[in-house]
Amino acid sequence: MYHTPLASIFIPDDTVFTGEEEKKVTEQTASMDRDQSSVATTTTEPPSPSLLRRLVILDTTLSLHLHTLFQPLPRSLLKTLELAGDGRFFFPVAVSLLYSSSLRPILTPLLIGLLLDLLLVGVIKYIVRRPRPVYNKGMHLTVTIDHWSFPSGHSSRVCFVAAFSYLSSALIGEAVVRLKSPESRFGSNGSGKAVDFIVLIVCLWSAATSISRVLLGRHFVFDVVSGACLGVLEALFVFHFLRH
Repeated sequence: MYHTPLASIFIPDDTVFTGEEEKKVTEQTASMDRDQSSVATTTTEPPSPSLLRRLVILDTTLSLHLHTLFQPLPRSLLKTLELAGDGRFFFPVAVSLLYSSSLRPILTPLLIGLLLDLLLVGVIKYIVRRPRPVYNKGMHLTVTIDHWSFPSGHSSRVCFVAAFSYLSSALIGEAVVRLKSPESRFGSNGSGKAVDFIVLIVCLWSAATSISRVLLGRHFVFDVVSGACLGVLEALFVFHFLRH
């Protein structure tokens, strides 16, 4: 683009300079013209995307690639994992087991943690308001906040349960011992191994459920990772501060 040299604006045509003055004016004019050209070039270049924007693009691309790559997986299996991680399944089961005095010390903080998770996920979804993937199909929305994708409520919920179960494995073992009949042939050693096995199954289930959220097209990868981290932090908080 053509631009008028700045020197012609500020210096009249009939101005006479000495040799030294002319040299200084020439250098200053050249510097001003370079600055003007630099400004013109800078304003015409498109701004580079921010770091957050680049991460969102990477997350979106990776999530779509994984969703497409694992299309051959049975959708019924992914839907089963979705149903197993649904809060509408968790709460009735946990409340019904509260009648057992042996399980109450474990289930009470578990229920408090699930309520805390429900609250935090809802607040974060409302603040961030990241839309779900465009290829998300056939999803039943329980509440309006479910329109938003970040973070994954399923991932935070199942990872909270898994992390809390792992932290509370000793308490679960004690509860199982109290529930056993006196004539049971399994000792405390056998109960401990059974509890460890159950906790392992719960951890594997939580990982499979979290991954299924991306494969099913419900969430992006970063939604799931953030939800999982949130669930683990909730478990640590509940175990250390709300267990008694």
